[in-house]
Amino acid sequence: MRLTTRGVGVVMRICLPEVVCINLYTKQLHHTSSYPYLSFEREILTLQYEASSVCPFSLATLVCLKNISYICACFNIRCNIKDMLKHFLSIMGRYLKPYRKYLVGSVLLNFFAQLMNVFSFVVLIPILNILFKIDQTVYTYREWDWTTLNKEVIVNNGYAFVQSLIAEHGAFITLIVMGVALVVMTGIKTFGYFASSAIMVPLRTGVVRDIRTELYNKVLRLPLSFFSEERKGDIIARMSADVQTVETAVMSSVDMMIRQPIAIVVCFVTLFTVSWELTLFVFVVAPIAGWVMGKVSRKLKSQSAVVQKRWGDIIAQLDETLGGLRIIKAFIAEKKMAKRFLDVNEDYRRGMNEMVIRQHAAHPMSEFLGTTIIVVVLWFGGWLILNGTNMIDASTFIFYMVILYSVINPLKDFSKTSYQIPHGLASMDRIDFILKAENPIKESEEPKELNAFEKEVELRGVGFSYTEGRSVLSDINLTVTRGKTIALVGQSGSGKSTLVDLIPRYHDVSEGEIFIDGKNVKDVRIRDLRSLIGNVNQEAILFNDTIYNNITFGVENATMEQVIEAAKIANAHDFIMETADGYDTMIGDRGGRLSGGQRQRLSIARAILKNPPILILDEATSALDTESERLVQEALERLMKSRTTIAIAHRLSTIKNADEIYVLHEGRIVERGGHDELIAKNGYYKRLYDMQQL
Repeated sequence: MRLTTRGVGVVMRICLPEVVCINLYTKQLHHTSSYPYLSFEREILTLQYEASSVCPFSLATLVCLKNISYICACFNIRCNIKDMLKHFLSIMGRYLKPYRKYLVGSVLLNFFAQLMNVFSFVVLIPILNILFKIDQTVYTYREWDWTTLNKEVIVNNGYAFVQSLIAEHGAFITLIVMGVALVVMTGIKTFGYFASSAIMVPLRTGVVRDIRTELYNKVLRLPLSFFSEERKGDIIARMSADVQTVETAVMSSVDMMIRQPIAIVVCFVTLFTVSWELTLFVFVVAPIAGWVMGKVSRKLKSQSAVVQKRWGDIIAQLDETLGGLRIIKAFIAEKKMAKRFLDVNEDYRRGMNEMVIRQHAAHPMSEFLGTTIIVVVLWFGGWLILNGTNMIDASTFIFYMVILYSVINPLKDFSKTSYQIPHGLASMDRIDFILKAENPIKESEEPKELNAFEKEVELRGVGFSYTEGRSVLSDINLTVTRGKTIALVGQSGSGKSTLVDLIPRYHDVSEGEIFIDGKNVKDVRIRDLRSLIGNVNQEAILFNDTIYNNITFGVENATMEQVIEAAKIANAHDFIMETADGYDTMIGDRGGRLSGGQRQRLSIARAILKNPPILILDEATSALDTESERLVQEALERLMKSRTTIAIAHRLSTIKNADEIYVLHEGRIVERGGHDELIAKNGYYKRLYDMQQL
């Protein structure tokens, strides 16, 4: 017998007593995807043989000999299956609860399909035994019922039925009947496979949708301090590329993690039933190869995490480039930025090389180790047959090999899953970095009501630091009475913006307390607290939407008349009507189609429409030209009427009329009072004022 494996380059010659010539040609395994997972083409077998008494045995052996090499790839899971499955199942436990009905349906359909698979091969046993005249025994039908049901009776009656068909209709008609039965059962089996896969589609897409939604909602809830410590590009990569990797690597494996274990269990139960001795021998020998394969799989998850991090660096670099393109061109820094991107991109390439090479090593390694194992198993099984032991006979060994062949594909898929899942789990770890990030801004378990602002805002002994040991604010004490305007002035970095961020709880104080109408802001609902506060910042933050939707952002059920009125108060109505579509005009990314003054007036109109009793102005006019500043300042003065206002200003001329001015220096209040009073003190405020008069 000669076995030629084209492409793999393995030629084996096995000599048997009878004359058998079998040429087995297999198509080279081919990678059809650029993604670092292997895909396989079906093997094409061309068989030519001369009939003899052992031909069926030899044929089944050869068919299994090539394909069973994938068995050992399954055993690589043995080395790291505990940690991997624990992590995988913990993720599934978090997201699969709403989709349990799909899981149950998939399990039932897969069990049904696998039973049909086994029964379809059972049809082959009497055909091979009788048509090739290996078994000359005459079988007679034996009475049986459910109480006397056993393997021996079932096998005997099956052979008796086939012999009766041959005797009554002839061997060829019997072959046709058995072939039709095989086709029918195979059709039922394949329909079961299709139905089990189709029923899992809503589960796969639903879980990924839930992960993406949970991730986005978590980003909305996290405090601003989280994003100041992380690169925006890396966060975007976690929300895009990592979620996509989870979908392709983990969720695509869910179906295989259900189907293949069922297939493996059903087939191996059958194998144990046929010959537990030979099956135990397979289990004893195969883990040796599995240990070698496991060493590759164990490194894959850590390598995948490194690659995903480097992809985040690429996204971060791209985000910085797009945001700073004007500066890059102004400083003629194209080559410098290109060099930085090239370095990051090359790091990603090297990481991908290592990961993909390790993944691609799976198949040739399993091929080589599996072939080695098969030769050992073939020696053992051949010794049993050729020496005439009673442990297993030729016909039983045929069935054993056929069932063993049918378990090859599940084992191959299961092996592929063991390489896909670690890659997806590494991405899930990066996603969990955001999902499991602790939010220090916690809602009170029994929040107090704060539906209106009536008296005052008080900061009592407030201190704050972003990192332990480096105070940004220390011993801040101030009170803002309802309807009054206070101003915060000081050098850059003195803590002015941080101070006003503490009032709506964008950060929580490290020391002291903040009260609104005598209620600690930590004891009221965050939503109620922030509904009382409006913000107009130095950088007008707008969204890629219409002018109307930007003005009504956060305000439900606003009428067009209210929007127009707010725009008029903000000196924005005239330029809005000059645009192509008026209030329905799209303003571009971050309002890029508008000038700085126009963007600021829209943000003021938004604050006017919200109509908050407390207003925070963070250097709202510092980045504008003189004409735009005049229009914005007029709008601000209208906005500030009858409202409690906390204004941050670098231009001291804009806050002369404030009821009280607080001067901050290195995180402390060093002076307070009215404009004239502070000028008379001839202190820090006077120096700031004099410098601006030069």
